Amino acid sequence: MMNGKERILAMLTGGSIDCLPQMPITMMFAGDQAGIPYGRYATDYRCLVEAQLDTAEKFDFDYVSCISDPTREAADCGAAIQFFENQPPAVDENRARLREKSALASLRIPDPIGGGRMHDRVRAAALFKERVADDKLIEGWIEGPCAEAADLRGINTLMMDFFDDPAFVRDLFEFAVEMGVRFAQAQVEAGVDIIGVGDAAASLVGPKIYQEFVLPYEHKLIQALHAMGTRVRLHICGNTSRILDGLASLQCDIVDIDHMVPLSQVREAVGPDQVIAGNIDPVGVVRNGTPSSVAKGLATCHQQAGAKYIVAAGCEIPRDTPEANVMAIRDYARGHQPSCLPI
Repeated sequence: MMNGKERILAMLTGGSIDCLPQMPITMMFAGDQAGIPYGRYATDYRCLVEAQLDTAEKFDFDYVSCISDPTREAADCGAAIQFFENQPPAVDENRARLREKSALASLRIPDPIGGGRMHDRVRAAALFKERVADDKLIEGWIEGPCAEAADLRGINTLMMDFFDDPAFVRDLFEFAVEMGVRFAQAQVEAGVDIIGVGDAAASLVGPKIYQEFVLPYEHKLIQALHAMGTRVRLHICGNTSRILDGLASLQCDIVDIDHMVPLSQVREAVGPDQVIAGNIDPVGVVRNGTPSSVAKGLATCHQQAGAKYIVAAGCEIPRDTPEANVMAIRDYARGHQPSCLPI
């Protein structure tokens, strides 16, 4: 029987495989499983690692992840971050780091191993490498160019910048890409096998803005990640139906799709060789459903995605999801081979 890392890598390289890999995103769910308040999970790498390992062991996940929240890079840039005892940290958009555009000229990329929040994630990667070895795939995480720009500038202001000051947006995206590459490099050197890229804000722009502004910088980021020898999992929350052609051109190793888009539509856009992860509704099916409805939803995803498919929800598993429903995700993955599509 293959272990988790072997299973995922076989899916990515076209090798033989014993069953479908499963890579559900868990953050608050993992913290709750370990009895760790989420404020500690997000700020202490040891808590994050412990919770991820507990959850991966209990539900037989094929990987562990350094993902926690989208504010690590922004925090190290000096952004105002709100911290909570049992919720994820959040950017205070009313005090955006780049509220004044002129501040970008003097903003310097922070050292990802300089003792800040990025360094905490790098430490998580190193501890995973020590604890997991080669049993499970280790995933690092960075913010994509549109998401990071939104964190630094404020998402509402950024949406106006696309029209009011395109040159500034491009300069900001350049900064975000360079920072993401440095952060990813530090995590790769610490031991991660794949870098997750979260670019949720990219789903909020139309296809014209995506093609003109976002896609070129996602390309630049992903090419740099591949050049350093790592793999890439792109996760864009929300409805990406209007930008699927762009996603297809990025050549990511894994593309995560949220539940709003049928995987049949995704497969048609990205072609037969792209590995797709997703995309049952995290709330309507995973949290509020039953083991039977979870299995039925995954069967539909598998049928539509075909053999190049990794079992997951459309986004994070909600924290109050019944354990039986997460076990149903595991059971579907372990009970199906990629090419044996459900009827």
